[in-house]
Amino acid sequence: MSQELERVYTINLGKVKLSQSQHRAVRAINMIREFAQHHMKIETIKIEEELAHEIWAKGVRSPPRKVRVRMSKTEEGNVLVSRYDEDAETKVTPEKETTKVPDKVEEPDKEAPKKEEPDKEAPKKD
Repeated sequence: MSQELERVYTINLGKVKLSQSQHRAVRAINMIREFAQHHMKIETIKIEEELAHEIWAKGVRSPPRKVRVRMSKTEEGNVLVSRYDEDAETKVTPEKETTKVPDKVEEPDKEAPKKEEPDKEAPKKD
């Protein structure tokens, strides 16, 4: 299954709090589905089980306010909505190996020479 198009979105689910407390998680799932239909221009949306568990984790009454998701359009014409993991993103791109060079910082002497202060006496008048 190769993926044609992949996008990352942050979906604001704040309006879920306007609905009745017993319908909030269900409405959050529906809002994600509507968001995906609007932005990916396809009717068939599949939400991964891991994302659904994240929505329902704190119960039906208190779903999260924001969700970071990855939407992938497949060749069959479906859109798969899954959780966005930054760790998975960095694993895909290989990084150059770098060697750490120790810092060459000289510690100041404990007994630093004090600056000589000028005499505070008034200048002599002739």
